[in-house]
Amino acid sequence: MAERILVTSALPYANGAVHLGHAVEYIQTDIYVRFLRSCGQDVVYFCADDTHGTPIEINAAKQGIPPEQFVARFHDEHQRDFRDFDIRFDYFHSTNSPENRHYAELIYGRLKDAGDIDRRDIEQTYCEKDKRFLPDRFIRGTCPNCRATEQYGDACEKCGKTYNPTDLIDPKCALCGTPPVRRNSVHLFFKLSRHADFLQEVLKRPGFIHPGLAAQLQGFFEKGLADWDISRDGPYFGFAIPGETDKFFYVWLDAPIGYIATTEKWAKESGRVPDALAYWGKDAPTRIVHFIGKDIVYFHALFWPAVLNVAGFHIPNEIKVHGHLTVNGEKMSKSRGTMVAARDYLDLLDPSYLRYFYAANLGAGVEDLDLNLKDFRLRVNGELVNNVGNLANRALSLLAGPLEKKLAPGRAEGAGRKLVEDALARVPEVREAFEKLEYRNAIRVITEIASTANAFLQTAAPWALVKKDAEAARADLSDAADVAYLLGALLAPVTPRVSEKLFAQLGAEPLTFQALATAKYPLLDRTRPLGTPEPLLPRLEEERVNAIIKVPAGTPAAEPAKAGGKDKKTEKKPVEAKTPEAAPTTQASPGAGAAEGAPAADIEYADFAKVVLKAGRIVAAEKVKGADKLLKLDVDLGEGTPRTIVSGIAEAYAPEAVAGRRVVVVANLKPRKLKGIESRGMLLTAGSGGKDLSLLDPGDVPPGAEVK
Repeated sequence: MAERILVTSALPYANGAVHLGHAVEYIQTDIYVRFLRSCGQDVVYFCADDTHGTPIEINAAKQGIPPEQFVARFHDEHQRDFRDFDIRFDYFHSTNSPENRHYAELIYGRLKDAGDIDRRDIEQTYCEKDKRFLPDRFIRGTCPNCRATEQYGDACEKCGKTYNPTDLIDPKCALCGTPPVRRNSVHLFFKLSRHADFLQEVLKRPGFIHPGLAAQLQGFFEKGLADWDISRDGPYFGFAIPGETDKFFYVWLDAPIGYIATTEKWAKESGRVPDALAYWGKDAPTRIVHFIGKDIVYFHALFWPAVLNVAGFHIPNEIKVHGHLTVNGEKMSKSRGTMVAARDYLDLLDPSYLRYFYAANLGAGVEDLDLNLKDFRLRVNGELVNNVGNLANRALSLLAGPLEKKLAPGRAEGAGRKLVEDALARVPEVREAFEKLEYRNAIRVITEIASTANAFLQTAAPWALVKKDAEAARADLSDAADVAYLLGALLAPVTPRVSEKLFAQLGAEPLTFQALATAKYPLLDRTRPLGTPEPLLPRLEEERVNAIIKVPAGTPAAEPAKAGGKDKKTEKKPVEAKTPEAAPTTQASPGAGAAEGAPAADIEYADFAKVVLKAGRIVAAEKVKGADKLLKLDVDLGEGTPRTIVSGIAEAYAPEAVAGRRVVVVANLKPRKLKGIESRGMLLTAGSGGKDLSLLDPGDVPPGAEVK
């Protein structure tokens, strides 16, 4: 039987809106699933709302509605936001469902039968005013380690120390402020400590989890795996534990079981398989892949596999872990307006922009991803709009206009055919990158293909041939359209609506990775007429991008500078003048012979006229070894072969952030060696230097165009 692939994203908690930090995971997963489908794989993608727990029960009570009604509102809202971000689940369910109750009780019963459930008397904090035992996050007090005040009952946000709620100094109920008392209660524990050997074997399996995370998890084994408290005392919104009085399954027991329950619901409604065991049965021919954030690795890599194994279910084959999202280099914050709700973004911008930017910055590791709004705007404009979109528009506008929507037959030889065949030869690179979740490498290759095709058009100049030799122009443009068709296929997992629009403009059927495995030149059916071309996406405007940040009313504004003086810490020196010979990189430095801070000397027009400025596009970037401030760049200036330029922008831009950027280049600068690398040009920037640099963007013009 062919392998079935089941992919999940972590379940969003039904206690608030989806924000752009959450969207990293769902977009990452959706790209992977779309890629697998394009390759012809049998794959399903499931998710559900995580609906149980004390926070939901309390917040519902505050609003005077039952918890079921409270979570139902978010269930609808979450699905709408996911759908509008082009995230397509095969089924989106809820943990507050009959299917989840069934499997939670079944799994618990098997754990109990196996002797893996233990009853223990534990001491807890109890609020006599609210008549409830207090979960960790409903207790605040002073950290016993660093003495920081107003810390939660499980960990200190200041020093990072973890502890038990009973260790807090001067604890108080987070609901009413009353100091809690201590009471004993019987709780049920899963004996996780019995399964250390099994879990060590799982962590060693190739591809199960990132090796760095597997190494980090060894710390839990070194100090001894702790048994897991799987029960909570009422009142509690969740499933009652069979055979117990006023005891409920802890949300972290039934939440991951939601993956199984969603599979069951989909199976019954779709009829594709008899039940969830077709995927989750211990010996099912299935590959199960979980996508999660780095904050919930313990639950998915240790607790969850052990529970599944004891209960006789299929354990996950792979756990894909991503980092957190920062905005403009800082942790997301409600007070700064950077905790951007998905709906606030969608009300202003097309989801394709964000999907592209995330993909362009995501690798297989767990490093955090920064949504720097300037980088976001410039990179999307430079790569997706000005490069890919520009190629499609340049080719199709001429073909659909003076050339009457007719394509030329494929050519037996020539630069156009080689262009398409070279692009096809790079498809395996893109495929491998998507398979390994190295999306940024896939985007790098895609943008390089587009840049090469734009350079081909710039050299061929079919717009100048249309009246002189219409068929020669048609042939060149048809080959460029072939590359645009290929780019639509390669980008379809990332920006599906852009690819759909491009396929329609080409008058072609969607092209898949499966079809590309055997594709040959020409890719397009050259006998079919084209559709109607139009820009695939408008450029991102700075004002519209910045509008997604909505600082809450009442937030104190930054203090204005004091009159009559300047803060020495924030005062910036004037930008010094520099001549090309004196400064072959964009790093700020005084002009040759100029006194620091002195005004630039006047020059004659004839001197300025010697400088040739051209629009360029960065096709590749890497750090220069032994030079913290330098990047080695390959810049397309419409010359056929990219130039190497060494630029002092490394403090302001990471290499992956500049690939695809449009730039202004001093093109007639004498070559100069820096760190042993010959640099043939200089990029223009604005700013005072160091981290405060911005690359100048020449706008929507092709590489090689003169800047005047």
